[in-house]
Amino acid sequence: MASEFDLIARYFTPDTLAPGAGVALGVGDDCALLAPRAGQRLAVSVDTSVADVHFPAQAPPEAIGHRALAVSLSDLAAMGAEARWCLMALAIDDPDEPWLAAFARGFHDLCAATGTALVGGDVTSGRLSVGVTVMGEVPPEAALTRRGARAGEAIAVTGALGGGAGGLALWQRGERDLADPLLARYLRPQPRLAAGLALRGLASAAIDVSDGLLADLGHVLVASGVGARLEAEALPLAEGLVAALGEDAARQAALAGGDDYELLVTLPADRVAEARRRLAAAGLAFTVIGEVQGTPGIRGVDCPASLGWQHFASPTAGDADDSRGGA
Repeated sequence: MASEFDLIARYFTPDTLAPGAGVALGVGDDCALLAPRAGQRLAVSVDTSVADVHFPAQAPPEAIGHRALAVSLSDLAAMGAEARWCLMALAIDDPDEPWLAAFARGFHDLCAATGTALVGGDVTSGRLSVGVTVMGEVPPEAALTRRGARAGEAIAVTGALGGGAGGLALWQRGERDLADPLLARYLRPQPRLAAGLALRGLASAAIDVSDGLLADLGHVLVASGVGARLEAEALPLAEGLVAALGEDAARQAALAGGDDYELLVTLPADRVAEARRRLAAAGLAFTVIGEVQGTPGIRGVDCPASLGWQHFASPTAGDADDSRGGA
């Protein structure tokens, strides 16, 4: 059986790094040595994805690799940061080499697509889980945070909502074709890094929609000390969601389903047109779904009993039929 070091060398050591990657020393030593660019602040985030909690253990390994990195990169997108480097720690109880090869391919392909250099990590024996630390750069004072929303501003989202929850529902029904747009949204989410960069200087506050629109909007409202009114009919629903779930369930999926990894932002109304123009260039819709208000709370929509994913409050965590996000 291959050793941990053999597996790292075979599957998780990049052959080459792009010029300007900022890596003085990468995989193979006790630490990586990185060279951030002058005048940039370092944005760092970590997520752990656990089999049958965040993703189905029987999902295609290439999708698992992609997804584990994507959900971490989504945090950089929400900060308006440019992705630069990542660390990956993989626990696996059976180091099946075809599985590892496909997992690594999904991970490395997304690294290449987003300009993210894998610079270290670990492989160990245990229940299947993937911990990914991502690092990016953002100019001083340009970072998007949760604390800047002001009464009277617009609330808007990139892309469409409810696709992650819709994909989970299809997986639970036995669907396995990742060509389906909902399954693709669930198992191969796309971090909105370009959108985060485009919204610098326009958005006053931002967060990625991982735990559900209402839950994540709630984080922004609490951090900013404001409230909100949403327009339920304005919610942009993912392709195929109504057909898969029905209209009422589709709207609830958009409000509380999570796993969308779109960006939710607040911004002055007179900046909306410019935001739409910038995001259209990146092929993304930008939809106003409500308004920030001075009175705390969320109005205008029926709030479900559970506003979103909570790891330790969820009665279904660990059930393979209920694997879902919130990473």
